[in-house]
Amino acid sequence: MNGLDLLALGAWGVLLLKYWLTGQLAVLIHPNYFPLTIGAGGLLVGLVAWQGWVRWREPGQPQVWPESHPLLPRAWGRFLLLSTAVVGLIVTPRPFNSQIALESGELLQMTRTLPQQFRPANRPEERSLVDWVRLLNVYPEPDAYQGQKARVTGFVVHPPDSPANRFFIARFVVTCCAADAYPVGMPVDLPSGDAKQYPADTWLEIRGKMGTGQVKGQRRLVLQAEQVTPIQPPANPYLY
Repeated sequence: MNGLDLLALGAWGVLLLKYWLTGQLAVLIHPNYFPLTIGAGGLLVGLVAWQGWVRWREPGQPQVWPESHPLLPRAWGRFLLLSTAVVGLIVTPRPFNSQIALESGELLQMTRTLPQQFRPANRPEERSLVDWVRLLNVYPEPDAYQGQKARVTGFVVHPPDSPANRFFIARFVVTCCAADAYPVGMPVDLPSGDAKQYPADTWLEIRGKMGTGQVKGQRRLVLQAEQVTPIQPPANPYLY
């Protein structure tokens, strides 16, 4: 294992541990995979430290992995691994935003979230945004929820052609990692005022009651807002 190998492996180990220690790991993967990722980072750092110790104590010893080993990447591959890790150390990962939600084309459908092993909360106001979407997938008749209380949090999305008093409140759902994230959302109607007073990507907590309205020519469940409170983005922006 040459010096470039050690640098690449060490950089990736430090990167994974940095994501964990700074809380950025939640922006990238599902919490179920935190132990595996943290363990991999620690293993890589430990391997590099052990190799360094061996070379310092026994400088004349042969390499643990010969350069001809078929599993070792070529020099350009090692450089690519090292460069990617360095970029990761410099660039701060950010959660997906409203523009990506709109570009996905799934936000207005509200039909992607699967209902397996889903049990709705007994009290409607305890349901999260993804709980409401799952419930609609199972029981899609919007009149069944007429007048039910709701309290949801998410970020603001302004779909084109929406009424002046309407925006969507949205979250991204992650199954494994950010690569498979997809948005879920719900239309929110303000009793008065312009929805644009809440810029896109603003995080809000919304309390109100469920009603119905026209969304893209279809009758849908709409949250009639009674109280809108700006909040700080959560440390973990995704739902599961």
